[in-house]
Amino acid sequence: MSNRTKYFSRDRWVQVVLLLGILLVLGRLVLLQVVQAPDLKAKGIERRTTDQSLPPDRGTIYDAQGNVLAQSIPVKEIYADPKILSDLISKGQLKRTKEEISIELGTILGIDSKAILDKLNKDLKWISLAHQVDIKKAEQIMALKIPGVGHDEEEKRIYPMGMFAASTLGIVNREGHGVEGVEYFYDKELFGKPGFQSQERDTKASFIQDTLHQSAPSSHGNSISLTIDSSIQYFIEQELDQAYQSTKADSVTILAMDPMTGRILGMGSRPSFDPTDYNKVTPEVRRNLAISMSYEPGSTFKIITGAAALEEGIINLNETFEDPGYLNIPPRRITNWDSDQKPHGNITFSEGMKLSSNVVLAQVGRKLGKEKFNTYLKAFGFGSKTGVDISGEETGLLLPQAKILEIDIATMSFGQANSVTPIQLLSAISAVANGGTLYRPYVVDKITNPDGQLLKQQKPYPVRQVISKSTALQITQILQEVVNDGTGQLAKIPGVNVAGKTGTAQKVDPKTGEYSSTDYIATFAAYAPAEDPKIAVLIIIDTPRTEEGHQGGTLAGPRAKGIIEGALQYYGLPVANDTQSTVTISPSDSAVRPTPQPVIPERTPIEGEVIIPELLGMTMRQVGETLAKSELHFNFTGSGLAQQQSPQAGKVVTKGTTINIKFSPLSQ
Repeated sequence: MSNRTKYFSRDRWVQVVLLLGILLVLGRLVLLQVVQAPDLKAKGIERRTTDQSLPPDRGTIYDAQGNVLAQSIPVKEIYADPKILSDLISKGQLKRTKEEISIELGTILGIDSKAILDKLNKDLKWISLAHQVDIKKAEQIMALKIPGVGHDEEEKRIYPMGMFAASTLGIVNREGHGVEGVEYFYDKELFGKPGFQSQERDTKASFIQDTLHQSAPSSHGNSISLTIDSSIQYFIEQELDQAYQSTKADSVTILAMDPMTGRILGMGSRPSFDPTDYNKVTPEVRRNLAISMSYEPGSTFKIITGAAALEEGIINLNETFEDPGYLNIPPRRITNWDSDQKPHGNITFSEGMKLSSNVVLAQVGRKLGKEKFNTYLKAFGFGSKTGVDISGEETGLLLPQAKILEIDIATMSFGQANSVTPIQLLSAISAVANGGTLYRPYVVDKITNPDGQLLKQQKPYPVRQVISKSTALQITQILQEVVNDGTGQLAKIPGVNVAGKTGTAQKVDPKTGEYSSTDYIATFAAYAPAEDPKIAVLIIIDTPRTEEGHQGGTLAGPRAKGIIEGALQYYGLPVANDTQSTVTISPSDSAVRPTPQPVIPERTPIEGEVIIPELLGMTMRQVGETLAKSELHFNFTGSGLAQQQSPQAGKVVTKGTTINIKFSPLSQ
């Protein structure tokens, strides 16, 4: 073969190989660009796409007047991609160091820069830096244009009135779910339905515009309106503060209820907390003591003992009992330690109640017997949950009937041996107040959808008829005597028939297992007007430490009086036709009902704004209704009629603004 032929063959083979290579490359390109293009494009989008959950707007909680007690506001979660930062810094494409970035972010967020740096140094593609960040702060962070640092949508639950009814409302966790109180009990209704969206991100982890592939909007949660009345709750909060400070007690609990329906008008305890910043306190501080505190009720329980005995007909109001000041029932000697500690001789049952005689009530309990006594305890709701619509309710504790001894029957009669909760006790006393019907207490009045349409209206729920109207009337008459001439005189309101009962319960010393000689629970229960009750109140002061002593009538009676008197004024009920109220007018208060003046707006409001109405001379309820129509809220002090308002009528403000109102009573 000639050299020319050899060269020709080699060239040909080279050409063939090159041609094959070109064909393979072209074939591969066709495969990738044409045949597999849709799949590869989809995979690329999938790798760049992030599925983001869209949290729903949680429903609002209102009080009975329409004031906002809890609402959610939009906030941001700030996150970072540490791997992107490390990669850009190592390639010299980012001039900032992680230390410098941490300082910048920490300054804006108010977080220790070292904590942020620790997160940025992790070998992760995503890490959360901060939750519930104010939108303005988030905007400041995004303006820094730090690669890999972004934000997601979140909500923050806020409580505009701070500690106001805090333990009733409860708290919401970072994920937007209620975990305590009403927030938890009605979480399904309040939470709403989450949505989602799928959108592409660039290499800096920022969303790429016009790349939204899928989206399902979230659904707003429903709103609820409570039976809590801010006017009455305000009186309760005032008395809680004053009692807690003056008695230096371990805790103070107050509960108010409409005895005719079971509607809870207000409740609270001290110590308390701000549910917006609930992490600053322990779970123990957040407990709703009105439904979870289990304690021996002391002499307030004599109402139940007396009602059961009268209903069974084993005693009557004028039946005589011997009270030498003690009663020996082995292994104990029962005395009148919680009242005047004196022998009273032969006294009637009514007088024994008025004097809060343990000796008399122990004899009544023994007459009743453990079987009947136990039946009435359960009928009044003790030993089981009331069913109130707030999370955290306890059942209390009743002695098993088979284990009740003779001494137990005696001590049960004046509020020892068994444990109850405040909500159980006030529900039972309310049954006496309303004529004998036990109602299930409730705190939510209605549920509405985001458009304001009514979804559910709560109605009073009678559980059972426990005693007859005649028995209830007899007990009410006795309780009026307790306030007028007995141990509850500090709760007397001129012109109003108040029915009440004092209680001073010994606490069990956990070290000895015996009743303490130093630690007590001072209580007072009352309702008024006795002939047609509008409000029932229970005050519990746990372990008071004051020179005034530990008697329920002395420490808790005046607190109950203040709440009842304020509530009756708020309801527009005169305390007397010919007697002045004991609520005094300060020198700065006007004794003349202010006359509303015509409102002259300072300017025409734009969308989202309203004109503040004239409120002077209105009752609290009228103020609440008027401001609710204008989508305004209010804070207030005092009681009676509106005397001052700020800002003034005619000012143009944003909807949702809070108006400060001062109320004062008028002289007759």
